[in-house]
Amino acid sequence: MVRQLALELPVRPARGRAAFFVAPPNALAVQQIDAWRDWPARKLVLIGPEASGKTHLVHVWADLASAEVIHARDLPQAELPALAAAGAVAVEDADRIAGRRQAEDALFHLHNLLAAEGGTLLMTARRAPRDWGLCLPDLASRVQAAATAHLEPPDDTLLAAVLVKLFADRQIAVSPDLIGYLVDRMERSFAAAAETVAAIDREALASRRKPGPRLAREVLDNGPGGDD
Repeated sequence: MVRQLALELPVRPARGRAAFFVAPPNALAVQQIDAWRDWPARKLVLIGPEASGKTHLVHVWADLASAEVIHARDLPQAELPALAAAGAVAVEDADRIAGRRQAEDALFHLHNLLAAEGGTLLMTARRAPRDWGLCLPDLASRVQAAATAHLEPPDDTLLAAVLVKLFADRQIAVSPDLIGYLVDRMERSFAAAAETVAAIDREALASRRKPGPRLAREVLDNGPGGDD
């Protein structure tokens, strides 16, 4: 079979509220995001595994609260007073700055600026604040005092919806047969869903075949990150 080079074209995720599928594993977190004006001390930590929808839900909240969104690693270079002036800020991957003193200091100052003005802070992380390993005690105490919302591992319904969305983000229309095949056989995680969809897309482009159960079986047999 003639194969062609699979170009890595940009993927444009849909991040509006309508594209976020609500199911039992994430329903409580969605309710907490919707009730953002009632967060204790006006702060929340959104916790979930890789590719669980944290960034999508952050953008849903940013639309609701007219919030600014920044990655935690970029905080040391940010104009913190200007950022806090928005009144609502989302800091993504806040757990990943543990041990990076400048970033920890910046998050501490941003927290205090928002608290002083009655602003709202949303942080995302892969695990609970007590497990971040922050070196700055004052920051650790403030983060650990925040309310938390959890995105749980997907059930069948949510995993199917996530797969459909991931294919749609790549402009790929797929059949229910393919989605059902994947849900029954793939590793049950959001990260695995993202890797599997990317691998099926690459193989479909390279082999000039339409994504379907047979192609999916080949990808799963090799492993999503395996060689074609």
